[in-house]
Amino acid sequence: MLSKKYRFHSRGGVRFTYKNGKTIRTPNISLIYNKNDKGFERFAVVVSKKVLKSAVGRNKIRRRVYEAIRLELPNFQLPQDSIFVVYNKNIKDLPFNELRKNIRNLLEESKTQ
Repeated sequence: MLSKKYRFHSRGGVRFTYKNGKTIRTPNISLIYNKNDKGFERFAVVVSKKVLKSAVGRNKIRRRVYEAIRLELPNFQLPQDSIFVVYNKNIKDLPFNELRKNIRNLLEESKTQ
């Protein structure tokens, strides 16, 4: 699991990022990101009930995405707030290496913009 330091602690930061952030979309997942002045990265994962009705399934998707973020964190040292929004329930059955590659590509693309 991703350390508490790297997660959002209130809804205010999430709202601010939604309102002022830039978006990168893929068919399964999107990334909303915004620079911050905290000096470190913060992440959130959003899985809607529209994606999967079962809370168990949504939590499984959330845990898998957080784990992929945790493994990619050493390669990504840029102080920004990032919110991953999952649009497709197929991420639950996606091989973990492919999910990690998707997360890495989104983070790299946000670095260059």
